[in-house]
Amino acid sequence: MGIMSKILGGGGSRSVDDYVELDTDDFADAHAETGTQVHFAEIADQSDVIPIKDAVYDGDFVIADITRHSTSDRTIERVYDELRQVVQEVDGDIVQKGDDQIIVTPAGVKVSRQKL
Repeated sequence: MGIMSKILGGGGSRSVDDYVELDTDDFADAHAETGTQVHFAEIADQSDVIPIKDAVYDGDFVIADITRHSTSDRTIERVYDELRQVVQEVDGDIVQKGDDQIIVTPAGVKVSRQKL
């Protein structure tokens, strides 16, 4: 019997009774122990950039919804400029995913431009 068989069992058929439903409330304190978090944000105006910058400076990822703006909107251009400055300071990365999201990463994390 290999190690995976020991971990996962003897390879017999599984039923729903073999699994335990986990209550996420049991893990509420787990957030205090994690180092990096992923935040979701919505950018409606320039002031929404402040908490995004704070999160990136703290070492967290941010996925921001920009559907309220077109890519030629002056507000979104200023937002991009501010966030680019932050990622340059922390050696992170920023990419736009489609027309509706931008992903901002903390220090040492780069986003691949190739799809898997």
